[in-house]
Amino acid sequence: MDNFAKLFIIVIFCLSSVGCQKYNNEATSFDRSPHFSDENSTTLISNKVFFDVITTTAAPSTNDSKQWIGYVGAAISIVLFGSNFVPVKKFDTGDGMFFQWVLCSAIWCSGLIANCIVGSPTFYPFAMVGGFLWATGNVCVVPIIKTIGLGLGMLIWGAFNMLSGWATGRFGLFNTQIDPISDVTMNTISIVLAMLSALCWLFVKSDAQAISREPDVDDDALLAAEQDLESIDDGDSSWVDALTVMQRRVYGSVLSIVSGLLYGFSFVPVLYIKHNYGDSTQDIDYAFAHFCGIYLTSTLYFVIYCCCMKNRPKLYSTAILPGIVSGGMWGIAQLGWFVANNYLTPAISFPIVTSGPALIASVWGVVVFKEVRGRRNFMIMGVAYALTITAGTLAGISKLK
Repeated sequence: MDNFAKLFIIVIFCLSSVGCQKYNNEATSFDRSPHFSDENSTTLISNKVFFDVITTTAAPSTNDSKQWIGYVGAAISIVLFGSNFVPVKKFDTGDGMFFQWVLCSAIWCSGLIANCIVGSPTFYPFAMVGGFLWATGNVCVVPIIKTIGLGLGMLIWGAFNMLSGWATGRFGLFNTQIDPISDVTMNTISIVLAMLSALCWLFVKSDAQAISREPDVDDDALLAAEQDLESIDDGDSSWVDALTVMQRRVYGSVLSIVSGLLYGFSFVPVLYIKHNYGDSTQDIDYAFAHFCGIYLTSTLYFVIYCCCMKNRPKLYSTAILPGIVSGGMWGIAQLGWFVANNYLTPAISFPIVTSGPALIASVWGVVVFKEVRGRRNFMIMGVAYALTITAGTLAGISKLK
């Protein structure tokens, strides 16, 4: 783990240094005005595709040849969202409040690096609201797991996350622009298949005994298991114990719906600024404010938690370094999603990015952690794979003219 963390930090440092240097060399070639024409700019393409993409400040072209940049961003998001909790897989994160603060601290650092790379664009405080929404949804995960478990909770919040984000772009909710889609029927089918693929993962049972640890609080990157659903226990009596079975199910389900909606609508403030009064057409230029909202909200909730615990919070030192690595990976994945939204639009990116990470996580579970065994599980996973790949393909095709 130590070597992996060091390697990750070195890679991030090198990429940020190269990106900043390239931006300084090329800054005079770009005009940050949203009216700047693509004909007067040159898109920087190199082996560091992602970081070169986010340094490009010209408005995205309507030409289909530029859409591949969005698919690269989506691919990065899928891989890292599906892998970002692997570093904490074997570490105890307790009740999750301390871990989520460490995670969000690393997320903010990744946003700061990205902000330097793109040249510190105008900071819009309203974009922080999106970070507030995401961090609030993230905190809800702890009581969700305690009441209805990770598997069912993940299914509910994942579905509402996907639907709300997709609907924002598809119907132009909250005074945002309606995403241009060439084939509406195909796009609708893709969202249905993506939801069906999420449903399949609920029936995959993993061997929780294969890895001795308590699950993390936002482990949407790892396969749901019945053993995981009730394994978050801090050793003390909980308010959940006073609830009846029906009350737990209702309470957990409502929280899951709320959490999913908060996740899905977290991009709305950025889209609203971009479509109404922002001085840039690049979504990535608003990412740092979004990340600031995540960090400030996470810190606020952690302070409230410390007060509720009478200044005796449960801290897990072994989760600090894994949390930093995990947060850095999540931050890069979210930046990739900003790029995907910019070049593909949310109506296309949400079905792809929200369904793909489960596929990557399952590979980790099968190949590395040996969590999933049995013919039945593999058959269900095969169906889920087919639905996920088909959904992503149809979503991509629906964008093409």
